[in-house]
Amino acid sequence: MIKFSVLLSWICSLLIPIAPALAENYLLQGGQVSDIDYTMDQEIVPFPGVTQITLGYVIPKDFMSPSYRQDVQSFDVRFSVPPARQRRTIDLRGNEIVEADWLAPKDPIRISIRLHTLNETRLEPLQTRALFPPERIPLDARVYLTATRQVPSTRPDIVETARRLTADSETEFDAVQHILTWLVDKMQYTLRPGQFDAGYAMQTGRGNCQNYSHLAAALMRSVGIPVRIVNGVTLKEAYDMEVTGGWMTMRMAQGRHSWIEVYFSDLGWVPFDPQQMQMFVSNRFIRIEVGLDNQETIKDGAVRWRRTLDAPGQPRFQETIATRFLQDNNRVTAERQTYGPHKLLLSPRVESTFSIVAFEAEAAPTAFPTAPSPKAFTRLDTVGNLEFPLNVDFMETRTLVQTPDSDEMTLEKNFIVETAEYVTTQGQKYAQTFILKEPMLLEKIGLALHKFGGTGQIWIELMDDDSGKPNRLLASSDWTVVETMRSEHGYNWVDFRFPGEPKIIPPGRYWIAFAYTGSPVVNWFFTYAKNTGPSDGTRYRNLFDEQWSRSLAYEFNYRVIGRKMP
Repeated sequence: MIKFSVLLSWICSLLIPIAPALAENYLLQGGQVSDIDYTMDQEIVPFPGVTQITLGYVIPKDFMSPSYRQDVQSFDVRFSVPPARQRRTIDLRGNEIVEADWLAPKDPIRISIRLHTLNETRLEPLQTRALFPPERIPLDARVYLTATRQVPSTRPDIVETARRLTADSETEFDAVQHILTWLVDKMQYTLRPGQFDAGYAMQTGRGNCQNYSHLAAALMRSVGIPVRIVNGVTLKEAYDMEVTGGWMTMRMAQGRHSWIEVYFSDLGWVPFDPQQMQMFVSNRFIRIEVGLDNQETIKDGAVRWRRTLDAPGQPRFQETIATRFLQDNNRVTAERQTYGPHKLLLSPRVESTFSIVAFEAEAAPTAFPTAPSPKAFTRLDTVGNLEFPLNVDFMETRTLVQTPDSDEMTLEKNFIVETAEYVTTQGQKYAQTFILKEPMLLEKIGLALHKFGGTGQIWIELMDDDSGKPNRLLASSDWTVVETMRSEHGYNWVDFRFPGEPKIIPPGRYWIAFAYTGSPVVNWFFTYAKNTGPSDGTRYRNLFDEQWSRSLAYEFNYRVIGRKMP
């Protein structure tokens, strides 16, 4: 195999153009029907001096909405060591909770939770005439207007923003569409935010699924729309949506997730995932627990323990999820709209009175008619989707909390999940776009990778863009030998340098294509959101495809490092 590198040039003394920005709002039609066997295996290893361990879990219930249905066929929990006692309660939000206690346990405790469910998502047109502000809200929904610490719906900046966004709305759908469009564009997804409340999200524009849910709930509650927080699990099985000129593949992490349900007077409770789904969620969502906020929905998966005063340490806890789709039928088409947010937002078609959310295109970059000298580039800069959890063991991520005025400790669930693509799959090639708004003297490009094993070499190919797809090869990086890569917990940056003369990249849209030879086993971490690029900015093709006609709904973590002009 011949590997080569070419110098970038200032083509015809002009810019490599950036494709005009488009709205990323898609209307969906079709549906999903799946028969799912789901298993969550947990292991708790006690330590000397522990006097009691308590595990809590919530029994999933049937749920029906106009766009999503969960039909629980069976639910079973098995223990390797029988608990000393069990108790079952129903909390104020209707969650059925089971707690099991082990007294002074010595041996590891293994728990297997098994669920068989029929899940369906219907993406047919919805009709709603629910007015805004909402009227005649029933008592059981009115409680979900309550302000909490994590959902501060009376906070002045949240109230002012929500009122401004919904000032001209006459229907509830119009109000929530304006709020969601604003939120999707404002927020940048990060797995490990400093806090999980809506105030932090409002102030920083950053957060994980908890922040998205809390901020959406706070904005909607502040203008009288009931919203409840849902905790559950998402499954990693991908599915395709047919779009003009190709396919978009949807895939989520397999792990715990937070989303919301919004009350409509004529539809009831309707699910939303404020990160990118409006008026529905995929049938890859398993609904478990609901509440006012994520601080209230902490019963499922919580591990508590007591210990003697002179016994430091904590139990070791691991949790793994496995699924088997006994049946999986997906038929989804997506039609891109000329209005809506810059970032991806998916919705079924809704028949209601609403106003179009105007799309504002970004300004074109400044033109540089001639190529600057490399000496002009002195300012070090990094461009990319930079945030991911470095060196994290995803099987052992939990939050430790001490109960006030008590010797009880708790390992609470969190929402740090592994989102990664196996990019050394035989027969497939993956590429990630990036956009430069000013020239850069390229130094290196890094990818967030984890090596599981194998042998061979990996490298990246820098390609230009043609109508939103990878086109010509511009340069190839040096090889990285897989056997020399570090094997660590989690993911880390692997940087690739480009040999030869300095490479000045003009403003424009480019692609990073992952390439390999041999038999490496490497994953590339991705973000469940489009933090830096367009919805079609992550692509893959099969071995025999002539075109990069398949896009991915998420964005790989990458960094482009170089120098720019002052």
